[in-house]
Amino acid sequence: MLSKIYSYGLLGIDGFIVDVEVDISNGLPHFEVVGLADTAVKESKERVRAAIKNSAFDYPIKKITVNLAPADVKKVGPLYDLAIAVAIMTANPNNDIKGLTPKAAREFVIVGELSLTGKVNKIKGLLPILISAQKAGFKKFIIPHENSKEASYIANVQCFPVKTLEEAVMFISGNAEVPQVPVEKFISEVVDEKNALDFKYVKGQQRAKRALEIAAAGGHNVLMIGPPGSGKSMLAKCFPTILPNMTFEEALEVTKIHSVAGELDNKKGIVSTRPFRSPHHTATVVSLTGGGLHAKPGEISLAHNGVLYLDEMPEYPRACLEILRQPLEDGKITVARNAQTVTYPANFTLIASMNPCPCGNYGSKDRECKCSPSMIHKYLSRISGPILDRIDIHVEVDNVTFDDLRTSIQEESSLEIKKRVDNARKIQLDRFKNSKNYSNAKMSVPATKKYCVLDEECEQLLKNAFSRLKLTARAHDRILKVARTIADLENEENILPQHIAEAIAYRSLDRKYL
Repeated sequence: MLSKIYSYGLLGIDGFIVDVEVDISNGLPHFEVVGLADTAVKESKERVRAAIKNSAFDYPIKKITVNLAPADVKKVGPLYDLAIAVAIMTANPNNDIKGLTPKAAREFVIVGELSLTGKVNKIKGLLPILISAQKAGFKKFIIPHENSKEASYIANVQCFPVKTLEEAVMFISGNAEVPQVPVEKFISEVVDEKNALDFKYVKGQQRAKRALEIAAAGGHNVLMIGPPGSGKSMLAKCFPTILPNMTFEEALEVTKIHSVAGELDNKKGIVSTRPFRSPHHTATVVSLTGGGLHAKPGEISLAHNGVLYLDEMPEYPRACLEILRQPLEDGKITVARNAQTVTYPANFTLIASMNPCPCGNYGSKDRECKCSPSMIHKYLSRISGPILDRIDIHVEVDNVTFDDLRTSIQEESSLEIKKRVDNARKIQLDRFKNSKNYSNAKMSVPATKKYCVLDEECEQLLKNAFSRLKLTARAHDRILKVARTIADLENEENILPQHIAEAIAYRSLDRKYL
């Protein structure tokens, strides 16, 4: 007897329909899975056999053939277990459960991993599966109970969470009821208030704070250069507290990536705060880009719509830094592996920090540098010109004085800075409302020409800087975008000379040091 049931697989962060076809025929007892299945899928026959028997159902002692179509797409992971088990039971000629028919089972898309006891375990990537299946026209889903929270943010679908194979079978056959997952309203959060740092705790460093405010307002990348202990790491960790709240669409994009990577908190079900990823400098290229035997999102993609912080940037391998070129330019990264080629979103704000030299004291006001010129040049040249060119803002961070640390003057809080950032972002959302762009940093060339018009004085300022600093065309465009953001922070419709001058000041470090 033949049975066909719908399930879903994952390719990158997108789902695709999988037809689970089961044929049970006379012959020597045998269980075969075909359809380009990986080891985890082929091992499902042992989990499925034990789950059916331990759930007190009849397991057919016959020849069982399971086909996962389309046969030319790799099937990865244990998420097909529940669908295979249900398909076997509906195809079983000795099935005596009233209402359990292939037709009844085909009303649902079924996903879930089975334990040997028949318990349905959670799976990775449920959210992208639901979104893709909804777009394909599917409305009803049987999912693991532990994934309920994740499914609760998708409207216009019916998700029925089950804890066991027995519960799933009884529900499909109409012999039991399973409550549908209620739809929840998304509430965006800035950061975890209990663990968050605040700019009011950072003494001094007004120039660095100003640079980070501009970066948050326009989505610009920042490189902080300063000696050890000057507060670069603390400034970077405070940065998420002034970023705009995530929209529901942004949260879904981030959650899809984290769900596929297996890093989603099942209690929340959605990523409601902007990610802050800080990989160690010993990270490999694969851990940053994603990949492995089967391509998975890396740190670059996990930072999507959030922050990627690289502490002591020159300490990272050259290859790891060079892979940032594509995501910094295009907001995505393409991972090519033997099994598949996948494109992941990677639209993040890069915050990087570095010492000015190996000892860290080059350029300091009160500390002596013991490094030779060749040592300094070798250290700083670890960051290539093309990467430096893609970083909009370079800012020096010097050591704070004793008086700065002990002053009783209250520094401006993250909340106050965030108000200005939110206002500047609102201006940009209105400006780019008819496009897919949401920030000045991602302006296209035509948009830059349209919204970054300069008067004669600004034009002359930019021309002088371009020739004296020997800037590239990319640096020229980034100066315009930063100047546009500075004007937005001041609610100015036009870019003024002081905006251009400040934006140019943030490009001088690459020529001063490198």
